Amino acid sequence: MNFTPRKSASPTDSNVMSFPSVEDCMARNEITLSPEMTIVDAIDVILINKLTGAPVMDSDRKIVGMLTEKDCLRLLIDSAYNNMPYHNRTVEDYMSKVVKSVSVDSDILDVANEFLTTTYRKFPVITGDGYLVGQISRRDVLRTVRDLKKTTW
Repeated sequence: MNFTPRKSASPTDSNVMSFPSVEDCMARNEITLSPEMTIVDAIDVILINKLTGAPVMDSDRKIVGMLTEKDCLRLLIDSAYNNMPYHNRTVEDYMSKVVKSVSVDSDILDVANEFLTTTYRKFPVITGDGYLVGQISRRDVLRTVRDLKKTTW
């Protein structure tokens, strides 16, 4: 895709550039997990699909958590130090329940700033009422930067 920053339509901000929206740049149809899924099955999904993590969705398709590779590493620690068998543990036991996300209404500049000020590699993109519509990664932002026409700066 080729994106061109365009001048704002607002008469008061005529010299301010606007940037592509998150919706233009995000990945759709991402792989998701459910809270009830076993942690072992979730690790299989992450490994088979070469993911760094995946959003966890409830039955209404609202995001309730995020499971990352780092979260899954806790499984080993729990097993080793707490003598805790993991075969019956679920995604809900290990997922991060506080999820940093971005709004579908954000632009790519907003998201780039979020990546610069956090350690996250990927953000779920949600609607105002909490429904997942996609994900955006640092790589998605880099692709957009590459595709911006240099002549418009």
